[in-house]
Amino acid sequence: MSLLKKVFNQFRSANVNSDIVFQTNLKLIEKAHHQTSYRGVTMVKCPFDLVLYQMIISEVCPDLIIEIGTKKGGSALYFADLLRNIGCGEVHTIDIEQAVDEKVLKAKNITLFEGGWQNYLLENCQGFKRIMVIDDGSHVYDEVLAAFEKFNKLVSVGSYYIIEDGIIDQLNIKKAWYNGGPLKASLDILDKEPSFVFDKKYNDFFGPNATFNPLGYLKKV
Repeated sequence: MSLLKKVFNQFRSANVNSDIVFQTNLKLIEKAHHQTSYRGVTMVKCPFDLVLYQMIISEVCPDLIIEIGTKKGGSALYFADLLRNIGCGEVHTIDIEQAVDEKVLKAKNITLFEGGWQNYLLENCQGFKRIMVIDDGSHVYDEVLAAFEKFNKLVSVGSYYIIEDGIIDQLNIKKAWYNGGPLKASLDILDKEPSFVFDKKYNDFFGPNATFNPLGYLKKV
């Protein structure tokens, strides 16, 4: 007897409805995203956004992704592999201090920068034509705006400046030091910066705001 048939018979014998209903909630997704890894390296990304990232990277084919916030380097490794698979690009990943996995250190198309985004030299971007920026840094409102002010002009038309974790509002993570956080920063940017638009296609791909980066997919036009 097949395993599937055994499981089905157990349902029937227990008088359990065989129409299994998909159930989850935002708190469960948040808990799981802290345990998400790529090639065994911690990456702390919502699975929905991982799918969106591979679609965006395939669409834009950037020759440089600047990532603010490295942690263990799982997302940098993911981005670097995606770029290598489509034959273009490298990753500059920035943090205050780097404590990354050995796999990240060995990746030929990842360059690590310490000292925080404030000390990243824009000269490092010379020679790159299609640039994407991902801010997964402190999530403090003032710092999100300051990082955008520094990096947004690097983003090429048709590419993206992505501000992560606006979801912290909905998760009720409203600690004083966020000062409104990424969501407030995205709203202010969209209100004041006409060269960027809110990309509803990716924001609502899995349903309205079914992303950890609501209002965070900003496209350069």
